Amino acid sequence: MSDFIPFVQELLEDWAPVSARRMFGGLGLYHEGLMFAIVMNNRLYLKVDDLNRPEFEALGLTPFTYPMKGKDVALSYWTAPDAIFDEPTEAVRWARSAWDAAARAYLAKAQAKERAKARSQSRAARRFQ
Repeated sequence: MSDFIPFVQELLEDWAPVSARRMFGGLGLYHEGLMFAIVMNNRLYLKVDDLNRPEFEALGLTPFTYPMKGKDVALSYWTAPDAIFDEPTEAVRWARSAWDAAARAYLAKAQAKERAKARSQSRAARRFQ
């Protein structure tokens, strides 16, 4: 692991403990079990959703992409602004925003799973009536 990950963890230590796990040739950064950032080639990408995307777009930041079957696939992780590396309060603000996006995505996925389970149970109940 390069010095970049410990640097990012130290940058965010006033906010929360952040752990790093290897994934797909890079690292995922986690807080409270949710991945809110990825690091690929010593570059930090933060979780983005519809609520925080405008802030990234306003700065001209771009999503992480990778090639698949001749096309570039964009993930919901966008380049972190350079300013966060110089200002810990900005780093915390952006990390919180990314973690909030990760929490919203997790909640939406859990709710969708519950709805699918309820539909499946409803169909099964109708079959036995």
